Amino acid sequence: MKKYPALTVNHKLLKENMEQVVSWCAEAGIDIAGVIKVTNGLASVADDYVQSGAKWIASSRLEHLIRVKEAGIDIPKLMIRIPMISELDKLVEVCEYSLQSELSTLKELNKRAQSADKIHKVILMADLGDLREGFIDVEDLISTAEYVEKELDFVHLAGIGTNLGCYGSVIPTKEKMNQLIEYAEAVEQAIGRKLEIISGGATTSLIPIFDKEMPGRINMLRIGSAVITGALEDIRTCYGREEMDALHDDSITLEAEVVEVKVKPTHPIGKLGVDAFGQTREYIDRGNRKRAILAVGRADYGDTGDILPQIEGVEVIGASGDHTILDIEDCKEDIRPGDIVRFKLKYSAILYLTGSENVKIYEI
Repeated sequence: MKKYPALTVNHKLLKENMEQVVSWCAEAGIDIAGVIKVTNGLASVADDYVQSGAKWIASSRLEHLIRVKEAGIDIPKLMIRIPMISELDKLVEVCEYSLQSELSTLKELNKRAQSADKIHKVILMADLGDLREGFIDVEDLISTAEYVEKELDFVHLAGIGTNLGCYGSVIPTKEKMNQLIEYAEAVEQAIGRKLEIISGGATTSLIPIFDKEMPGRINMLRIGSAVITGALEDIRTCYGREEMDALHDDSITLEAEVVEVKVKPTHPIGKLGVDAFGQTREYIDRGNRKRAILAVGRADYGDTGDILPQIEGVEVIGASGDHTILDIEDCKEDIRPGDIVRFKLKYSAILYLTGSENVKIYEI
């Protein structure tokens, strides 16, 4: 018997999404590192990516890449969170590539790689204004690149990269991509050779590809959310890019079971304070309406705005940690306890749900 709440991962749809993203990027001369962090590192998703043309498998969590290695998926693995010094031994063992932004970490990485008798490849990160990881001073970037090239025998400088849109909301414009190329060419001038990789960011960097404005030297993007969420990704919902409609938005869906159906008032009764998360809420009195409660909550998926019910006339009106409340007054279906409600999911919800021990994952 199927257990709920349940996630269904549709591998056919995931592969079709990745094939489309690979095709878009190939037209611009770009290869894809398929990011699996949003699925909590499911090795089967990594395999989908490889079958669909990804050249690397990437994650911000080393544990995810260990799963890929243990599954026998033979593809270069890229650690996309700048690593902790405490995990460098395992990083060298598991990953061929990593993003880096600290010289002290690079020096220690060289020691660990030497001990393992391996050459580890790195992409130095340039901060172009999003203000997360990376060298914000180009001279600091160049001097670090020179040090890696000349002094670290077991660390290979494979390229430079950037991240945009994750913290500072900076859009990856043509100008930002050209700035990255200028930094790369300054590094190349300093070390006397061409870099293999110029990594122009993540899913948001599809925007200059769609606009036919991606400069020619960008040759890697690190993409996961576009493949997983399709038309529910931010570059569709926030930036209106209709190109994303070519992707499936239901490759991963949630099903949850109804545990109560009753007609109740829509405004709480009594003196009001804060909810289970310490928030003050406003309630609109719409009279008595039929409601259903699901056995899944914000502890599982995060924000109620990130789960989209797929039954017409059903509205998510709130949730606590373990319960989700639906308004079903306008629903034509006769929803009863024991029935299942299906949801499409945005990125954050999938990120939470795949990591929840209370949610069963089914793969088709």
